[in-house]
Amino acid sequence: MRMLHTMLRVGNLDKSLQFYTEVLGMTLLRKRDYEEGRFTLAFVGYGDEQNHTVLELTHNWDTTSYELGNAYGHIAIGVEDAYQACAEIKSRGGNVVREAGPMKGGVTVIAFVEDPDGCKIELIQLDKDARNN
Repeated sequence: MRMLHTMLRVGNLDKSLQFYTEVLGMTLLRKRDYEEGRFTLAFVGYGDEQNHTVLELTHNWDTTSYELGNAYGHIAIGVEDAYQACAEIKSRGGNVVREAGPMKGGVTVIAFVEDPDGCKIELIQLDKDARNN
């Protein structure tokens, strides 16, 4: 078994695709409209679906926003340099809601950004040993 994807409902598919592809650097892997169901599915990620876990963005045509609720946490993305990643995300118009720095009570460098629907994405700076494995 392996994880295939995580699904997020988005209020504005164009804004979300722009964020995940242009700001976070993912690739749009596939997109399909389901006219009878009045929704669109778009899959984005850092690699093909055969070998990588991806993100499914679901846009229900008649819904423009969602409440996150208190069960949702965040999506985590490993980065080589969280400080540089934050600078690049800001330069592309992204919203950094927690600047890069050590996590409270630890040494791992993290940061948080927010997508157009308010979903949090954690950037975790990978240590050199993790990058080399």
